[in-house]
Amino acid sequence: MAITTQQLIQWKQQGKPIVALTGWDYAIAQLLDTAGVDLILVGDSLAVVLGYETTLPITLDEMVHHAKAVRRGVSRALVVVDLPFLSYQESISQAMHSAGRILKETGAQAVKLEGGYPAMIETVSRLVQAGIPVMGHVGLTPQSIHQLGLRQQGKTQVDQQRILNEAIALEQAGVFSLVLEHIPANLASEITHKLRIPTIGIGAGSECDGQVLVTSDILGLSEKQPPFAKVYTNLREQITKAVQSYSLDVREGKFL
Repeated sequence: MAITTQQLIQWKQQGKPIVALTGWDYAIAQLLDTAGVDLILVGDSLAVVLGYETTLPITLDEMVHHAKAVRRGVSRALVVVDLPFLSYQESISQAMHSAGRILKETGAQAVKLEGGYPAMIETVSRLVQAGIPVMGHVGLTPQSIHQLGLRQQGKTQVDQQRILNEAIALEQAGVFSLVLEHIPANLASEITHKLRIPTIGIGAGSECDGQVLVTSDILGLSEKQPPFAKVYTNLREQITKAVQSYSLDVREGKFL
């Protein structure tokens, strides 16, 4: 039985933690789904998997292409897709078009947008009214890297109040869930307890309703690890050794 956005809200009420990871292709998505992950995010972190230095260059077409592959590998998990930089910020009609493409062309069940400023609140509200499930995202928003950097957000009282206000406004606009990225644990806890919708933390402490990490980070595939990512295995090292062993067999005529 496929997981729905309403189930996630029910799980918050029941105190059931939500397990989320990112996915970028059919094979990884199938493994995550089989392992029991509840939510697979086709995040714009896909940009790094494709060799970009930041999330900014990735296009809507690239997101659609990979989201299609992910969706084909999933039978249970909820699939959410990031709208990439400048595919939704220009106007409500642009956001509607981009989100509509994601749902129609990929089979994903929801989209995710960054930010909680007034214009974004209006955009979210219109998308929800049109029947498009939206996940929100506040705190560190990587699409604003040139403005905010990649440092922890919410360090001052003023910033904490702003992030809290954005979270409340996004809930009122109709998001079904909210990513809290790289903010102090006490702020994430306050937001989590004030909202009726589930919070999904990434570098935001342990009291969120769920957790999400970039799959390549937890598998040890990433060149650089964010400070809040826990590495569960080192596939980068294992793959390198396997390829070196294969190469040695071929060069020494031992390959059968």
